[in-house]
Amino acid sequence: MTTASHGTPRWLSDEEQRVWRAYLHATTLLEDHLDRQLQRDAGMPHIYYGLLVQLSQAPRRRMRMTELARETKITRSRLSHAVARLEKNGWVRREDCASDKRGQNACLTEEGFEVLRRTAPGHVEAVRQAMFDRLSPEQVGQLGEIMRVMAEALQPTDPNADLPWLR
Repeated sequence: MTTASHGTPRWLSDEEQRVWRAYLHATTLLEDHLDRQLQRDAGMPHIYYGLLVQLSQAPRRRMRMTELARETKITRSRLSHAVARLEKNGWVRREDCASDKRGQNACLTEEGFEVLRRTAPGHVEAVRQAMFDRLSPEQVGQLGEIMRVMAEALQPTDPNADLPWLR
């Protein structure tokens, strides 16, 4: 816990507490909204959709599992479980990495790409309705800048940082 120089906690002000709780409430509702839309339309949770998107944008639609974990910010264990489910659906397959016998690549199949192609319009509409349609262009710019600053500050620079997605 960060403390002031005299050793007492830096409690949130009433306004900061209000903003913090509004942020938590909104992000929880948004994630639930997106999960429900994707479950309804594609039978998958939001995290699986994110994996398919990452793979679709990767060269030759494949990524090393360690890189996929790092990009999606999920643990290797959780990624392995998710990829196993995606493999069962025929949307992803694993391949041994040619350059490193210990590594594996996750590869988006044609079927997985087709599921993503069919699902993307509804997902984008759900995001637009839940978030961007409610904000002015100025608010969108402000939110983007706020999120960039937060992400930049939270992104560890120490190569030895103990990050969940590296475990």
